[in-house]
Amino acid sequence: MANLPLLKFSFLVEWGGERVGFTEVTGLESSTEVIEYREGASPVASKTKMPGMLTYSNITMKRGTIAPDSDFYKWFNSHQFNATERRDLTIKLLNESLEPVMSWRALNCFVVKYTPSELKADANEVAVETIEVATEGISQMT
Repeated sequence: MANLPLLKFSFLVEWGGERVGFTEVTGLESSTEVIEYREGASPVASKTKMPGMLTYSNITMKRGTIAPDSDFYKWFNSHQFNATERRDLTIKLLNESLEPVMSWRALNCFVVKYTPSELKADANEVAVETIEVATEGISQMT
């Protein structure tokens, strides 16, 4: 059987041992800042580029609103100046047999933005709430 690219529509998010169903996860992104340096006596009229610190994008997750479940808002509301609840998140990409084939762990996440669903009287859509979390690191596990 030929190796085919993985499909992205089957995934799972876990936080604190709890599985949460999401419709979308974006922002699994890390990058290296570039440090430019030029020595004053350098004969070359350009800068040397060196790798600097790693930075991580905020992770945005969307899910259908479930009436009695307000864990998103409770997590967001736990924020107090310089003291907030942090959680590690595990995001797993699943194959057609619903087995994890790739996993990422986002470390020490905390909520930076919570958005309840937009409301629209003439829409025929599911109410979707959004949470955006900051992370201190993302590592690929498999």
